[in-house]
Amino acid sequence: MTSDDLKIQFRQQSQAALSLNIAYIGVVNGLFTTLHNLRTASSAALAEAGKLDPNYVLRWCDAAYAFGYLDADGEVFCLTPIGQAMRAEAPDTLMPMAVQSVLSAHMAERAAGLMRTGERPGEQVLAERETVLPWFGPMLEANFAPLFERTICPAVPAFADVDARGGLAVDLGCGNGWYLRALARRCGKLRGLGIDGFEENISQARALATRDDLDERLRFIHGDIHALTLDEPADLIAMNRALHHVWEKDTQALFAWLRANLKAGGYVAIWEPAWPADRTALREPSRKALAFQNLSEHVQGNHFLRPDEIQEAFAQAGMHSQVYLFAQGNEAVVVARR
Repeated sequence: MTSDDLKIQFRQQSQAALSLNIAYIGVVNGLFTTLHNLRTASSAALAEAGKLDPNYVLRWCDAAYAFGYLDADGEVFCLTPIGQAMRAEAPDTLMPMAVQSVLSAHMAERAAGLMRTGERPGEQVLAERETVLPWFGPMLEANFAPLFERTICPAVPAFADVDARGGLAVDLGCGNGWYLRALARRCGKLRGLGIDGFEENISQARALATRDDLDERLRFIHGDIHALTLDEPADLIAMNRALHHVWEKDTQALFAWLRANLKAGGYVAIWEPAWPADRTALREPSRKALAFQNLSEHVQGNHFLRPDEIQEAFAQAGMHSQVYLFAQGNEAVVVARR
């Protein structure tokens, strides 16, 4: 490949990043949804409907048109199919790609500076960009709720057993509550308790449970999972892409707490990105993003885990576990029973 070929390739990649940046602006300001509801609108009418600055919206419309999110008839705009797919409420929405692009740029900038000092500021870096944090939960839900409901839940026998017995499900690091809402829809006798360290996530979780008429069965609290005391032992304790956030603090104490707070016959279900044992696997197309995300996790004071590391932690706590792999082996659900 010549130097000119490389330049062409990287220009194309940079244009893809620019495209997602334009989409992000439309997502966080509701422009795709507003235009969908209006069907067609001038930039001024779109700005008025969205209660936004008309000059910013005009420039955004030009950029969104340039990158194919909008079509135009004179000064009147409408969504293209890809613009429709960027709506947060669209089936199989592309919204997570736009949010992830800006979050990744933020994490790259933070890693570039912190590499000189070794500082790891923690999860609060997610809140450093005021438009990102409110979309973090919806991004995770859009990315992972369909995989859980369509693939993971039917394939893991523990969930059918929990459905039959009912009781209490606890989600540690619950985000916007998507996991407990999905469980409650499948498991009619189940009650849920979610805890998260971000007030923004808890506010979203409560509002979404109310929207889905699940607020009488699901409760969400803001707090630190290390300081959580349950009023009753749980039938299921779940950690969804959350274990690596607390792994480096006191793993042995955490797994002892998990076991101690389960009913006899209850389950712990831990869902984590599956960090490969062999570095060469990171060059596989489906795992390249995982390598960057692990760098981002280091900024937050975390790192991704191999499934066998999680199994060993269960074994030390006196629990046998089983690993279920999904998404080409990139997602691991490790389930243990008391």
